[in-house]
Amino acid sequence: MFKLIMSRKRICKKMLEKLLQIPIRDIKYIDEEKSVKARYESKGVRLDVYVEDDQNTVYDIEMQVRQPEGDGLFKRTRYYQSMIDADLLAMGTDYDALNPCIIIFICPFDAFGQDRHIYTFNNYCEQDKNLPLGDGATKIFLNTKGTADDVPADVRAFLDYVDGKINDDAFVQEIDQEIREVKKIENERVSYMTLAMKMMEERKEGRKEGVASVAVSMLKLKLSLDVIQAATSLPIETIKKLAVENNISI
Repeated sequence: MFKLIMSRKRICKKMLEKLLQIPIRDIKYIDEEKSVKARYESKGVRLDVYVEDDQNTVYDIEMQVRQPEGDGLFKRTRYYQSMIDADLLAMGTDYDALNPCIIIFICPFDAFGQDRHIYTFNNYCEQDKNLPLGDGATKIFLNTKGTADDVPADVRAFLDYVDGKINDDAFVQEIDQEIREVKKIENERVSYMTLAMKMMEERKEGRKEGVASVAVSMLKLKLSLDVIQAATSLPIETIKKLAVENNISI
């Protein structure tokens, strides 16, 4: 569901803007569920959400459901960064022109045990914390269980929603409505496929009344006349007649 919702550009863009507190004019999807192929014999990675904004910053957004043992989660960000960089270089980018990259892990657990909602990591000089390395790499861990007052109210509302707590925040309501629509579409698709299989069985048995019953069931699901005609091969007028006979509005 996370991947489906984040495939909606407006929602993904808004989420990034809220989490990073920056304006983003536009984003583009580098690939749907991007698979970064490993070189040589190393392990490849499959990214949940992989997008690039209008300033050429690359974002990898991951939903981490379970907390790995030991340093697994942290080492994973290191590996993901290396694979993304290798993939960008493979597309013809020079070292000095590598895109800024932000890897974001959304976690329903506190990976660092400090009750923060957000942990942001960049590379700095150990001797002078005010001296950044400037490699353009950032890792962010979001914790839905955070209690600290460290993020804006809308970000806290989003993280609460990820943690299963609905609230009145406008962005949360937008996401929740989108999820309802996606579930409705998916349920209709499953119902349609089930009916289509039933229809095929009825056709094999040569039972015309079976096809008609399938058409009636599809009418009840409020599927379009064109879709029903394509699935059943019944004339539009016959389908309309079935609707009238069964008191189904179309």
